[in-house]
Amino acid sequence: MNILLIGSGGREHALAWALARSPRLTRLFAAPGNPGIAAYATCLALDVTDHAAVIAACRAHQIEFVVVGPEVPLVAGIVDDLTAAGIPAFGPTRAAASLEGSKGFTKDLCRDARIPTAGYQRFSELSAAKAYVRAGRIPVVIKADGLAAGKGVTVAETLEDALAALDLCFATPRAEVVVEDFMTGTEASLFLLCDGQTAKVLGSAQDHKRAYDGDLGPNTGGMGAFSPAMNLTPDLEARAMAEIVLPTLVAMAERGTPFRGMLYAGLMLTNEGPKLIEYNCRFGDPETQVLLPRLQSDLVMLLYASATGTLSALDIKMTDVVALTIVMAANGYPGAVRHGEPLQGLEAAEARSGLPVFHAGTAIVEGALSSKGGRVLNVTALGRTLGEARQNALDAAGLIIWPGGFYRRDIGLRWSQSTS
Repeated sequence: MNILLIGSGGREHALAWALARSPRLTRLFAAPGNPGIAAYATCLALDVTDHAAVIAACRAHQIEFVVVGPEVPLVAGIVDDLTAAGIPAFGPTRAAASLEGSKGFTKDLCRDARIPTAGYQRFSELSAAKAYVRAGRIPVVIKADGLAAGKGVTVAETLEDALAALDLCFATPRAEVVVEDFMTGTEASLFLLCDGQTAKVLGSAQDHKRAYDGDLGPNTGGMGAFSPAMNLTPDLEARAMAEIVLPTLVAMAERGTPFRGMLYAGLMLTNEGPKLIEYNCRFGDPETQVLLPRLQSDLVMLLYASATGTLSALDIKMTDVVALTIVMAANGYPGAVRHGEPLQGLEAAEARSGLPVFHAGTAIVEGALSSKGGRVLNVTALGRTLGEARQNALDAAGLIIWPGGFYRRDIGLRWSQSTS
């Protein structure tokens, strides 16, 4: 079948690579794509916020299936519009995407369905939120209610930090904020393909959000990840499915908004068991870059079954190897960065790792590959152990020549030491 992939980042490059391996793919298109995706797909210069233009392109290119990568088009209802036009699409409807689009919606759903999560309060006024924080316990977690590109959460360890985070959130007109109790434990991410009734585990991963080694610096969209998550045991995964994921699917179906697509559950593994931190309604970034290299099943079949309600008939097969990815970011990220710097050595890195270097923010400038964005490259490698995968990724990253970039050298280090 002809498939259109929507998106332009490292996640979409990994999706394009995996989709291109399917014998069921006839031709792959991407909108807008990037130089890495262009190795597998015909890139279309589409404004993906213009749903009518996307639909017209699908008809012009005889697209039979659309895979939506980023969260913004999902929350904007692109799947609703494609479905209304008779074009099957992977991803939730606008209403179902509220699981990511509104943290308050998800917290209320957890409350009503008795899903374990942190205690919370919702606020639409700054003064009330500050009064609540002053009367409560520190540390506390401040979350902007809507989409924030992975950077709308502040874990405030002092009252001053909490008040400053609230000021920042409410600087946006009509802002809403969720104030959560602080949870202790270790984090893990669980990724599930869903078709409205059935959920099947694609895999688990652990992300590294802080910008610098030692988990220091500001929160980012993610500086690296590995899969599988070492702390998510089979028993904990089973509890997360029974206590968190399946009740969510039931609750969404009962509301008349069944969830189809990728359900990305951020978990805190506490002494009382797994608790939900938050949901995302799409593949993670950079987690996709470590999940898909471990996937043995046909991705096209899995995504199409999720979109069409036939997932129960399929099995998901993953390899036993460990995958680890290192994000190479522009100096200054997550703040202001320079664009247009040359990137060299990718071929050598790919030869060393055996996998593509996934492009997260690149462009062709005067015939040469150049940086374009904050997170620019994802260097991914496999290994029989986490330590081996980590060393393979570091060796490959060391072959890339980019003086204007940086990367963390301790992705997976803590867990590789504890499991060695």
